[in-house]
Amino acid sequence: MSLVPWCDERDGMYGWIWRHLPGNAWVKAMLSLLLVTAVVYVLFNYVFPWAEPLLPFNDVTVDNQ
Repeated sequence: MSLVPWCDERDGMYGWIWRHLPGNAWVKAMLSLLLVTAVVYVLFNYVFPWAEPLLPFNDVTVDNQ
């Protein structure tokens, strides 16, 4: 039984990441910021350009009337 009512030992992915990062809270916060920055960089430079031709953004349904 947890002492905190909103934490029932199933805190999910972010809790798992936080527990497995080394260091104290400041080091974990800096590493978390670095991880988020790396994920955003990879998404914007590799994943989104790869997926953009697959998405129907140019198929509009508005006519010039």
